[in-house]
Amino acid sequence: MIHQPNDKAKHISKCLELAILFEVSADKPGNVNLTTGFEGTHYEHFLASAVAATPWFELAAERGIAVSRKEISVNNVLVGQIIRNCVWDIDSWQHGGNTLLGTVILLSPIAVAAGMTSVVKENFEIQQLRKNLKCITESTLPEDAVNVYEAIKIANPSGLGKAPDLDLNDSNSVNRIVKENITLYQVFKVASVYDRVCSEWVSNYPVTFEVAYPFLIRQIGKAIGLNKAIVHTFLKVLAEYPDTFIARKIGIEKAREVSAKASEILELGGLETSLGRKSLHEFDLQLRKSSNDLNPGTTADIVAATLALCILNGYRP
Repeated sequence: MIHQPNDKAKHISKCLELAILFEVSADKPGNVNLTTGFEGTHYEHFLASAVAATPWFELAAERGIAVSRKEISVNNVLVGQIIRNCVWDIDSWQHGGNTLLGTVILLSPIAVAAGMTSVVKENFEIQQLRKNLKCITESTLPEDAVNVYEAIKIANPSGLGKAPDLDLNDSNSVNRIVKENITLYQVFKVASVYDRVCSEWVSNYPVTFEVAYPFLIRQIGKAIGLNKAIVHTFLKVLAEYPDTFIARKIGIEKAREVSAKASEILELGGLETSLGRKSLHEFDLQLRKSSNDLNPGTTADIVAATLALCILNGYRP
């Protein structure tokens, strides 16, 4: 129950932790799940990561509460610092490599926004949360950008490639960020062309709020079970938005092929039909063939954010 501000922050952090656990537990094609992992990265690495991330989500929520009470300004939330420290803790708690970078980048401002949002019977008003989220992402500082660059270096994700501007591997990028007063929002605006996580940030999470969230709510309402609801939501997002993690590694055309197959599986009924299940199993095997180059990791990040909204709005298994 939420009685005091610190109870509210703990509640928010638990909601986000549960979202991560639900997301990794679902049998999504091409992703780590309860029974199938990648070389060097398995389910237990995500469990450890979720536990490591939770205190930082609580801190983010506390800062959001402080903003709502006018104890600090929105510019002083320092969400980049939270992301960096969260990623550092995740890295120290497990040896499976990059597990949650994109998810942490999406969930940290959600935690702050939830802290700023009013609660009715432990349910967070989703449209007010989205309004607060826009305020958080647009109020970042150059310091936030520098901290997120550090977080990315700690996580060391695959498929980064070379950015057309402010490239992470260019030693001059951080100097430019500080000298030219470039905020994290501005950095992500540059990256939004080729990275869906960054695109969500600068566009106020349109895929999460307008596509994935209502679809997940409908799926849960069909009483088909949470695993099926999550897998179908994953397929829905993947079908409509080619995964930028795949696109960066092996090209947009291949990413579009993967999206077309996801759409086909949904049309076959997904996990609700024998033909859909057969096609999904074949799809999963196909995605796991190429040294994880076809892992729809960005789609998984968006599904985690979607689950966070669902749980914050009162869903309980």
